[in-house]
Amino acid sequence: MAPSGPGVRLLPNAITVLAMCAGLSAVYFAINGFYGAAIASIAMAAVFDGLDGRIARLLDATSKMGAELDSLADAISFGVAPALVIFVWKFEDSREGWVVALIFAVCMVLRLARFNTLLEVEQPPFAKEFFVGVPAPAGGLLLLLPLILDEQVRRPGWWSEPWVVGAWTVAVALLLVSRIPTLSVKTIKVPPRAVAPLLVLVALLAAAVITFPLVALIAASLLYLAHLPYSVRRYRWLAKHPEAWSVPAADRRAIKRAHGVAARRLGLRQPLGGRVAGAAMRAVRRPRRAVDPTQVAAETNGQPGAKRRGWRQIGLRRHHRP
Repeated sequence: MAPSGPGVRLLPNAITVLAMCAGLSAVYFAINGFYGAAIASIAMAAVFDGLDGRIARLLDATSKMGAELDSLADAISFGVAPALVIFVWKFEDSREGWVVALIFAVCMVLRLARFNTLLEVEQPPFAKEFFVGVPAPAGGLLLLLPLILDEQVRRPGWWSEPWVVGAWTVAVALLLVSRIPTLSVKTIKVPPRAVAPLLVLVALLAAAVITFPLVALIAASLLYLAHLPYSVRRYRWLAKHPEAWSVPAADRRAIKRAHGVAARRLGLRQPLGGRVAGAAMRAVRRPRRAVDPTQVAAETNGQPGAKRRGWRQIGLRRHHRP
């Protein structure tokens, strides 16, 4: 690709600046009591943050200045701005609330610093499919979940209690600096036959966001939290199977079936041969009990008081009559 001109190289940085302005505008709206507009500003900052990097790679306009500017904009738009919005909404004139807001902002900065450091460290090939911890845009929107619920329901509830909001803020801050692997959307490859259904799904999602924006944000936040166990499980499976690191998704499914993962997920029973073999191995390892000849004779003659051996003890299976 031909080298990009100065005007083209300016475009991704301009989008990054727009994301930063949107995040700072959320603080202005919160101070004036327009919490719906504050939520929309953080959401727009997340959209701009997803566009600037992709446009820079598409136009071959990546630069070190753009990378540094992107990190600074993320710290403001998804660290400082959401923390101030939550503080103005629920913790104004509260020292404890200010400490909680500081914890979130500091954890966001630490998360971004670790992200920049990991870019220079050699990682396994499959690591590019995951983030380490919750990424900045997702963390900023997750922090606003109690405020989004309050704006949607329009009446106070347990989700708007100060101690609940404070605990939620600390929990999201810990997710930011945690080592939990989360899926990265940047590496998802769509097969050609799935392009048309995916475009229809995008249109439906856009209609839902335009018609019910707060409900869509709540659903997206809950789905993101629900995907964390799957992401951890997938990361651990890939770490144990190097043969699946550089193969397409279809081949990975074949490898999983070969290792019996699909059978265990469907809850299929182990084949009879495996059970028989397992029973035989247990019988070999289990020491035999000494047989009392007197007891055997008593059972054979049917004498009273003799302790009869059940069908389970002699290894037989009971037949159920129809």
